[in-house]
Amino acid sequence: MPARVLKVHPADNVIVALRDLSAGEQIEFDGQTYVLPYAVGAKHKFVTEDRQPGDPIRMYGVLVGKATRPIQRGEPITTFNLKHDADRYGLDKKQPYAWLPPDVSRWQNRTFMGYHRADGSVGTRNYWLVVPLVFCENRNVLILKDAFERELGYAQPETYREQVHELLSLYRAGDLDVIKKMQPFVDASQNRTLPQPNPTKANRPFKNVDGIKFLTHEMGCGGTRQDSAYLGSLLAGFINNPNVAGATVLSLGCQHLQADTIENEIKRQNPKFNKPLLIFEQQAGTEYALMAQAVKETFLGLIQIDNVERQPAPLSALTIGLKCGGSDGFSGISANPVLGQLSDIVVGLGGKTVLAEFPELNGVEQELINRTPDTAKAQKFIDLMGSYSASAEAVGSGFDMNPSPGNIKDGLITDAIKSAGAAKKGGTAPVADVLDYAEPATTPGLNLLCTPGNDVEATTGMAGSGTNVILFTTGLGTPTGNPVCPVVKISTNTVLQRRMPDVIDFDSGPIIDGEQSIEQNADALLEYIVRLASGEEITQAERLGQDDFIPWKRGVSL
Repeated sequence: MPARVLKVHPADNVIVALRDLSAGEQIEFDGQTYVLPYAVGAKHKFVTEDRQPGDPIRMYGVLVGKATRPIQRGEPITTFNLKHDADRYGLDKKQPYAWLPPDVSRWQNRTFMGYHRADGSVGTRNYWLVVPLVFCENRNVLILKDAFERELGYAQPETYREQVHELLSLYRAGDLDVIKKMQPFVDASQNRTLPQPNPTKANRPFKNVDGIKFLTHEMGCGGTRQDSAYLGSLLAGFINNPNVAGATVLSLGCQHLQADTIENEIKRQNPKFNKPLLIFEQQAGTEYALMAQAVKETFLGLIQIDNVERQPAPLSALTIGLKCGGSDGFSGISANPVLGQLSDIVVGLGGKTVLAEFPELNGVEQELINRTPDTAKAQKFIDLMGSYSASAEAVGSGFDMNPSPGNIKDGLITDAIKSAGAAKKGGTAPVADVLDYAEPATTPGLNLLCTPGNDVEATTGMAGSGTNVILFTTGLGTPTGNPVCPVVKISTNTVLQRRMPDVIDFDSGPIIDGEQSIEQNADALLEYIVRLASGEEITQAERLGQDDFIPWKRGVSL
């Protein structure tokens, strides 16, 4: 029978409910009996001992909050009886750390079929990228998107357009009552065609080009020079991403982010850069001249990158982003530890993993400092965390305000609880490097990347740092994707996977149900990633055309 409760760490004074527990129920655990004075919903926690105001609550072995009123043994923790608190951290508290790598012998000789770049990196996709340096070029980017995607077979299915066409036909025929009585177009049982993947490669002229990706944004001018500089670094990172084979850049001409700036930043980040790069400036002539030239040169670029074919690559060529969003009370118990186990395997093989979301490392800073052997990098982490936290507090939104209503409803009562579970994605490996937003990940091992917790700003930052796969755990369901980096959605519970199968790619729910261990689930996930990286699978986000791109705007608009 599957377990009904779980204590995550021996030092914890809370127990997690894995199933809904009723008021008055007796729970036997670890030789103790707990009588629950109130019902405890699945994913929530009850205390193992009486707590008085100011007493600490510990989970995952760390301080996650303090009681604000008396809490009796067996009573659940809530926003009414608990407030966020976390242990202080610093270099003066740094402790020695020893890592025992997992056995990676089973994966040592495994390969995936990737696109090898001249700089030595390997892509899991072969994309052409179209980028505006300033928001003034968004319209032109979207015109190019419509033209190229429709003609070359990369456009999304027109299911919803067909639905509108059918409704319009009925309306014109005067059949308003028929429209009102129609059932929603939701499944195949109603003889409706659900959205399907993009047309197969057999229908495309460029068999080795996985897609043309078009970015739009609201930056590049009119804000601070700092924001323009960060945008330039981010766009350069996207162009340098191993999944990108070439790029078209549209510039107005007068904006803060100049064309030569982006060229210099690309080469600064990657001195071995050797991809086709096309830059067009609108103020040099008419819009028609700009667009006609961009269409022609981009088409020739597609012909060029279509000559690149997938070749075997070691798993050490993977750079995997680690992210969570729409988290729940199971995130830190199932899916996030699975990512941690997988991260340790990839690091053990010589690959790179990137753990983002600094607001969701609040409370586990000292553990990460202990795991950072380079003192200068540990200090960089401290400085980035401190300045970010201070900036958030300056606008009245400290890290303690991080949990969303959905997080709280599903058991993440304080930011420290959320963060301690989120940090499990980073496994146990030493921290190899600490990166600010848009800094490229070049050091094998676990990298810490300063990003917001915001799902798209974080995934955008990871792709800008060079990830070629992003793993994204979710307990509530999040449809986030990325233009250049496949985003694998991993459910923390099987109920979610069954409810949102068009969003979820992989299920870690069998861990909660007692059917798999974390290690077994991680092995299955890595097998999936090998197929995904080889182009044998596509993610649901890719299937839906979920190409989300939001740069982190750190300054203020002027």
